[in-house]
Amino acid sequence: MTRNIEFFVEDIQFEIAKDRYAQWLSTILTKEYQYKSYEINYIFCSDEYLHTLNVDYLNHDTYTDIITFPLEVTEHLIRTDIFISIPRIRENAALYNQSESDELLRVMAHGLLHLFDMNDKTEAEKAAMREAESKLISLFHQL
Repeated sequence: MTRNIEFFVEDIQFEIAKDRYAQWLSTILTKEYQYKSYEINYIFCSDEYLHTLNVDYLNHDTYTDIITFPLEVTEHLIRTDIFISIPRIRENAALYNQSESDELLRVMAHGLLHLFDMNDKTEAEKAAMREAESKLISLFHQL
């Protein structure tokens, strides 16, 4: 049984309270979704870095705040790389009148929720996704 959450930075300067975020993510995975094993890499990067990944791997010529690459997802195991644009987090926080830390939490949770088969294509799916994100953000603030 592997339980590993790592944080990396590419192409930007960024620091995160690794232990606190890892504890939050572990709580989500083990208590909220009953995963026994996980290997999750969060990679914080620039807009340009994430845009290049979006073009090269997904054939989308757009900027985005997050890309989740599920490497292996089964009933009891998640292995994934999740790339997050920090400049996009900052811009969206200002745009939506949110703190940068809550916007980061929202996007980090969003990436996981896609792995749990949540989508956000329709208005109903978007509403359910936002509700789930809010629940997970609240969990972070309770730890």
